[in-house]
Amino acid sequence: MSDTGLYALDDLNICAVPIPEGSSSTKRTRGANASTKPPSDRDRNQLQVQLESKPHQAITIAVSSRTLFNMADERAIYESDGLESYVKYQLDHENEPLKKGLAFALMKALETVNFRLHELYPGSDEIFDIVLMTNNHAQVGVRLINSINHYGLSIERFCMTGGTSPINYLKAYHTNLYLSSDPMKVANALSEGIAAATMCHLDKDAQLSEKQLRVAFDGDSFIQQEQEDKSMKGYMLSDSTSDHEAKSASQNQIKGFIESLGKIQRKFFAKNEHLECPIRTYLITGTETTKSVGRILKKISDYGLEINETLYLAGSPKKPVLDIVQPHIFFDYQLSSNSFSSHNTSALHRLNYTEV
Repeated sequence: MSDTGLYALDDLNICAVPIPEGSSSTKRTRGANASTKPPSDRDRNQLQVQLESKPHQAITIAVSSRTLFNMADERAIYESDGLESYVKYQLDHENEPLKKGLAFALMKALETVNFRLHELYPGSDEIFDIVLMTNNHAQVGVRLINSINHYGLSIERFCMTGGTSPINYLKAYHTNLYLSSDPMKVANALSEGIAAATMCHLDKDAQLSEKQLRVAFDGDSFIQQEQEDKSMKGYMLSDSTSDHEAKSASQNQIKGFIESLGKIQRKFFAKNEHLECPIRTYLITGTETTKSVGRILKKISDYGLEINETLYLAGSPKKPVLDIVQPHIFFDYQLSSNSFSSHNTSALHRLNYTEV
């Protein structure tokens, strides 16, 4: 299945993001683990898993290879000529870096946050930890690792499952958020209680920051979710109990993410880095009242996160504002029945807020 075949969206970057509480991970060094050796031929169909110790306090983000890198050409070879041709192509081009993918700017922004944290708090493990999670075979992993080294990405842990789904390993890696361009894998991760994000193609003109992590929240969706919660409490029939529990779990995961992000944000504030903080947060509200906006701000504040910019549009379209903000993640309850969603600002001209 192609990256965008399910939704046929050619220029979007969409994430459904329920994020669980908890954290993890390890001290960062530049580049992939230098001790990783190219696998032998007999490893081709075997599971290749690297599982290192990770920092206790970190937020772990597992990213698929087709999300971190643009592998559209390679995927086309797999779909047209099969696995053997795909692996051969990857081996023949193992020293040719893969193109930057959908999540590349987000990864660089996360690394910027980590770098600044280490400057202010040497030795701290309260950082973002990135894991490469892929069902690619070990031979293909050589090119992936070479590409990681080429771009100087701080990715030290890998899971290469040799053709089988990597979803079963997400909990073993203490994953807080899984990013993939395959909606089916995302759905499977969500069903396992793992926060997950479906990412589709970015607008070609989008220039997301690699120096500042930008996170925006849709205020209208907060209010809608509150209303849905009240409605759900009004009828707890047996056939709706599981849906209610799933929504409650998602809300706890969202709360956990906001708390974790707020904790990192406060570390910068503690060093008088309010204006220079590499995390920038936004609340964007279109139709709700100013009273509702105040309630949302208080709710997010109670979770420990400070909103830097509040943009109340009183019914005006959100797209022009999002085009200026250009957030890496835009949280919107309304794009998913049981989770937050996140997408690039360019998505709004192709996506209705109330339906996918």
